[in-house]
Amino acid sequence: MTVFADLVGQDQAVAILSRAAAAAREVVDGGRGAGMTHAWLFTGPPGSGREDAARAFAAALLCPDGGCGHCDQCHQVLIGSHPDLESVRPAGLSYSVKQTRELILRAAGAPTQGRWRVILFEDADRATESAANALLKAIEEPPPRTVWLLCAPAPDDMMITIRSRCRVITLTTPGTEAVAHVLATRESVPWETARFAARAAQGHISRARALALDESVRRRREAVLGIPRSLTGVGECVAAAERLVKTAEEEAAAATATLNEAETAELRRLYGEGSTGKGLNRGLVRGGAGALKELEDRQKSRATRIKRDSLDAALLELVSFYRDVLAMQFGAAVELANDDIRFDLDRMARESTPEETLRRIDAIMRCRERLEASVNPQIAVEAIMLSLRGA
Repeated sequence: MTVFADLVGQDQAVAILSRAAAAAREVVDGGRGAGMTHAWLFTGPPGSGREDAARAFAAALLCPDGGCGHCDQCHQVLIGSHPDLESVRPAGLSYSVKQTRELILRAAGAPTQGRWRVILFEDADRATESAANALLKAIEEPPPRTVWLLCAPAPDDMMITIRSRCRVITLTTPGTEAVAHVLATRESVPWETARFAARAAQGHISRARALALDESVRRRREAVLGIPRSLTGVGECVAAAERLVKTAEEEAAAATATLNEAETAELRRLYGEGSTGKGLNRGLVRGGAGALKELEDRQKSRATRIKRDSLDAALLELVSFYRDVLAMQFGAAVELANDDIRFDLDRMARESTPEETLRRIDAIMRCRERLEASVNPQIAVEAIMLSLRGA
């Protein structure tokens, strides 16, 4: 089993990456390596496995056998500990030019094991304009053995000058049966549960895995899908919005609390807090207060990003609900993502018109745009709830 085995339903992308990995081995051996390039852009819808594909390709580049999947090199890449792999995931709302320049300096180093220096940049579309310009210069003139692997939802999310210098790998949403097969064979999930999770996740592999294995994720989905039938009045709309925002805040707090504490303690230690040696005191040494403030700002940005992502996931669940309603109203012969609540879908389909359903979907998408533009979440979500009731 190679490192590409987990890329469900991505046969065309796997073929391209496998050939490129073979070309990369030719380069290492002194050949021309036609088909290998120094910059790649992995694109595809949420859940298609952009980061998984990039990481598998990194393993194929660093493995002497092109990504066998069982050697130490492959194992180190897949768990993120390989010395020649620099993996970056922006934690906050954006990735600054300062962070990008630091990354470029690290990327300039020679490979420690003689093959490639690989930079895997997840969510590269979060780079600020200044950061993207700095990244462009690094991609235009990379060291001879450095490979950049950028990940973004769509090619248009990246500057055209960066996009034009990358080879684009476009991933697709895998089908329900393919995702269910992975859950059943690799996670030992019962087939009915695996198929439910794959269908509900609409091809989003990590989401499907969470639905299949985590009861709390299933409960949250049920709560979100129960919102449309609960919007019987203005008070209910406000209450539903408050619950949704509060849940997102709790998820952000739970995801960041332990990490924030560890980061703060480590920074304080580095700046000498509690030290008793000569010339030191029990407080932060000079410069520590500024560094601590910078860390707190990054932590707040990370919490905001997690909260926003949580709200966005809930809104996409609502979109899937109304998409199924619309499919039933038109009698479309398509698979329903939420077939397990067909009774609610059927009732909504009979009690509303296709025009109303489309207006509800449009309202949800506008809410997503407002949240991305930093509109107050409570206000934005309250507005969408009122729109869903009154469409």
